[in-house]
Amino acid sequence: MDRQSNTPDEIAVTPRNREHDVAAALAGDWYDNHAFKTAWYNSMSVTFPLGEKFFIDSVRAFADRITDPKLKQEMRGFYAQEGFHRREHDRYNRTLCRQRGYDLDYLEGRLAKKLAFARRMLSPLEQLAVTAALEHITAILAEAALDPQAPESAVMEPAMRELWDWHAAEELEHKSVAFDVYRAVGGSEKMRRRVMRRTTFFLLLDFTVGAAHMLRRDGKVWSPKLWFDGFRFLFGRDGVYRRVWPAYRQWYREGFHPWQRDTRGLLEHWQQGQAVAGGA
Repeated sequence: MDRQSNTPDEIAVTPRNREHDVAAALAGDWYDNHAFKTAWYNSMSVTFPLGEKFFIDSVRAFADRITDPKLKQEMRGFYAQEGFHRREHDRYNRTLCRQRGYDLDYLEGRLAKKLAFARRMLSPLEQLAVTAALEHITAILAEAALDPQAPESAVMEPAMRELWDWHAAEELEHKSVAFDVYRAVGGSEKMRRRVMRRTTFFLLLDFTVGAAHMLRRDGKVWSPKLWFDGFRFLFGRDGVYRRVWPAYRQWYREGFHPWQRDTRGLLEHWQQGQAVAGGA
């Protein structure tokens, strides 16, 4: 039987059913006491519940074409991990919007329309390509976040750091599941590169619109300094997206695979911290 999984044998896609009490932190600017940085991460969170359902559905659509028991097991782990992420970020988003007066129906409604359009207009294989592309983006952001030298490690409220690190670690564990399914069912190199370009544009647009809505409700959207700080936070010398740019570009290489970026050391470091803290 041909092997379809390329996840290293020592990496288990392990669902961790965790609940996070982040209500107190969400009431304020929990990221570096900075309105833009906090709004940007909160905007990311808003996209997760609907996005992760789309991911699960797009992978599950090809379950009957996967023959490798290892990949089948990883797919089951992927569904469970994304299901827990979806639940926790749904709670996060509802708590956030209730406490701070943001319009969750508006924020999720925009994304819901886009995903409904994607389901109508894209083939199942193209939907899977979108999932693989977004999983790469989340994986490289997770890689940057779990770096022990990352700036984020010192500026997040502890409860928020725990939630985002848990999510990041599991994104690294399952980072090639959708990709391996896409490759196993005949997805082309050309399609995955084309889809990534479009996906990146719309993802950044959604984050920006979400952050702008939150800053508008906070009465801070017209602050030039805040937006300048935000630009530096994202694209400056040590900015989040500037740090992940080399990893992002690797996607476009012929024959790329997510585990060409070996992140086992980051997972080991996170797991050691969990053991010290008493987590599983």
